[in-house]
Amino acid sequence: MPEHPSEPLIHARELTKRFGTFTAVDSIDFDVARGESFGFLGPNGAGKTSTMRMIGSVSPISAGTLRVMGMDPATEGSRIRARVGVVPQQDTLDNELTVRENLVIYGRYFGLARAEIGRRADELLEFAQLTERAGDQVEPLSGGMKRRLTIARSLINEPELLLLDEPTTGLDPQARHLLWDRLYRLKQRGVTLVLTTHYMDEAEQLCDRLVVMDKARIVAEGSPRELIERYSTREVAELRFGPDVAEGLDGRLEGIAQRVEHLPDRVLLYADDGEAAASAVHQRGLKPETVLVRRSSLEDVFLRLTGRSLIE
Repeated sequence: MPEHPSEPLIHARELTKRFGTFTAVDSIDFDVARGESFGFLGPNGAGKTSTMRMIGSVSPISAGTLRVMGMDPATEGSRIRARVGVVPQQDTLDNELTVRENLVIYGRYFGLARAEIGRRADELLEFAQLTERAGDQVEPLSGGMKRRLTIARSLINEPELLLLDEPTTGLDPQARHLLWDRLYRLKQRGVTLVLTTHYMDEAEQLCDRLVVMDKARIVAEGSPRELIERYSTREVAELRFGPDVAEGLDGRLEGIAQRVEHLPDRVLLYADDGEAAASAVHQRGLKPETVLVRRSSLEDVFLRLTGRSLIE
């Protein structure tokens, strides 16, 4: 075996990806342990997908060091790809084939025997809860079913590492939660998961550890709970004021919370005790129209690190 069990499954140092004069990934460092669920978070254009493509050995690195399962993608890309499953952002299923045929034909790309492909296909259909749709064509399936089939197809070679690029984008809550359950079961089986996502609740649910990327660099790393503790507070009080009051708030909330953020439609008070912060607002003679006290979330961390402005 090229790798040692105690070594990281993925090891990157000063990993860089350039397209001409444009730097998509700018000298990033990270390790992914075996059996871990690791996430890349960041706004559009932050470099997440470019990083995933380098890990998957389908896009060459421009500079730095990258090892996947102890192997160098530049010289052993085919060996890496044989042991990796990939779930792309967009489903690439063959709509003219049946659900089961999509699995069987994909299995042939890995040189598997027909009997072995059939066995694995049946197991994966059951895993993805698609057994009853095995003979149906793909085209009329719901978005959630297609996404489950894409994940099932990525597992036909029994990969050690599964790369998921925005796995639940566009799905309704029920379909997202079902996919979360399937991915959790994979992790229990020892499959290492590496994913990108725009959903902060998804990252909190699925990731043991994650990095936040912005402008091609890693700006933070840790478990979801560690990042919240490091960059936010235990609670957030969201206050909405009438337009006449909101215009005159400058300086009147100073000292009430560890951090005060003024948004166009509300004010956020970051404090360890959100109720106490909201009470202090009333004591200063201010009367918000609504008050919501909630637990601080990974989304608060994400927006603080990457900003609230849209990136086109």
